[in-house]
This record gives sequence, structure tokens and C-alpha cells, in this order.
Amino acid sequence: ALADPELLRPLVERLGERATLESIAYADHSFHVPKRSGRSDAEVLDAALDAVVEWIDRHAGQSPD
Repeated sequence: ALADPELLRPLVERLGERATLESIAYADHSFHVPKRSGRSDAEVLDAALDAVVEWIDRHAGQSPD
């Protein structure tokens, strides 16, 4: 199993506003999802990439704390 999100959330909060936690339902550490998820691996990778791009757009140009 991967890390428990309930254990990760407090850490992410302590890291500050730039730290985010994205949950990808059913995905394993390689972003593979089972067929029962109703999503393809490519769809999951697209969603993950969208989250990364959104994070970069939100934080680009900000100076470090």
C-alpha cells in the first residue's frame, strides 16, 4: 500500500501554501489504475500532468519563503 493520506495531510500543511497533495483514486505508485476504475492509464497520467501544470502556473515567479 502507498502512504496513508491522513498521515500525509499534516505534513503537507506544515510545508506551507506551496505544498499540495493530489489524490488519484485507484492509482498505484506507477500511476497504473485497474480496469474497474473506469479510467485508462493515459487518462490518469493526463490528470496528473494537469495538476502539475496547474501547480507550476500558480507558483511560477513566486520568491521562496
